Amino acid sequence: MTQHLKIDFVSDVACPWCVIGLRGLEQALADAADAVEADITFQPFELNPGMSATGQNLVEHIMEKYGSTAEQSAASRAMIRSRGAEVGFTFNMTEESRIYNTFDAHRLLHWAGIVGRQRELKLSLFKTNFTDGANLSDHGVLVDAAVAAGLNGDEAREILASGRYAEQVRGAEREWSARGIRSVPAIVINGTWLISGGQPAGAFEQALRGIAAELEQASAGA
Repeated sequence: MTQHLKIDFVSDVACPWCVIGLRGLEQALADAADAVEADITFQPFELNPGMSATGQNLVEHIMEKYGSTAEQSAASRAMIRSRGAEVGFTFNMTEESRIYNTFDAHRLLHWAGIVGRQRELKLSLFKTNFTDGANLSDHGVLVDAAVAAGLNGDEAREILASGRYAEQVRGAEREWSARGIRSVPAIVINGTWLISGGQPAGAFEQALRGIAAELEQASAGA
């Protein structure tokens, strides 16, 4: 029997491993379609909530936050580019790339969830950030990403100007933090199981099939 799963994908659009994790998860769901089906909701997480609107140089930021050298940062970017290519995503990060504040992007994602275009906007924002290297805190850039995702540009512009959904996003961030989420991507299944990191599709599929089997056993024993 196919098990229906509710998946909360806790992530930030400034997180490259979230792109890789999402692609891996979606491939796993396709490969395990005989055992599971799922609804995915994207939940907000800010890697750098205090980041200014002008952002910060990527290499400088990684050195300050993690103590990485320029060489280590370059090696990490190369690995991310390689993993991205494996799942069909283009990362164009260089030593000149910048990291930006993503709070307004999360407000738009909350709205997109309400109108049924959340996945489309998530993918559009990933491309805007990592492929195009655009400023994710710039309202014009965000509106363009929303339009590319099939959303209404005028409504997106009004949401950004008004501050709408700020309280909802902050509340969700606090909730997931209270539940112990400290890094992303964090994939929470049926509110119970946690899969962490940008796993390959095979690892996700194994986990999903294991969860489906547990649910089936529990149902049979009820």
